[in-house]
Amino acid sequence: MAQVQPADGYAGDVSPQLAWAWVQAGEAVLVDVRTDAERAWVGFVPGAEALAWKQWPGMAMNPDFDAGIQALGAGGKKLVLLCRSGVRSVAAAQRATELGLQAYNILEGFEGDPDANAHRGQRGGWRFHGLPWRQN
Repeated sequence: MAQVQPADGYAGDVSPQLAWAWVQAGEAVLVDVRTDAERAWVGFVPGAEALAWKQWPGMAMNPDFDAGIQALGAGGKKLVLLCRSGVRSVAAAQRATELGLQAYNILEGFEGDPDANAHRGQRGGWRFHGLPWRQN
């Protein structure tokens, strides 16, 4: 299994598989930083904590993020952050680190990068790797 990749401003980047292994072992809390709309329409990881980094519509910063991430990290576990493609989760991990928490970005995100036809889900991501997820 892949190891932690070094990163600037947060604890590091991890594969979806390593993040899930940590969660299953009770070492980490999985935090989904996508919007409520994304989780509802695209899918979600059962048991993940929902805490949007930005809010839809308009993608404005979530004013409750700091308090929410501090509450989730209060138990001292690692925080593994998931977004659509692994971009917002980097920013969220950097902010969590600034707040004194041990935060990691999950590489590839929930949907992975777009393919040649601009479709996600075919080139990496949580779902692509067959990890647990559901749709409403």
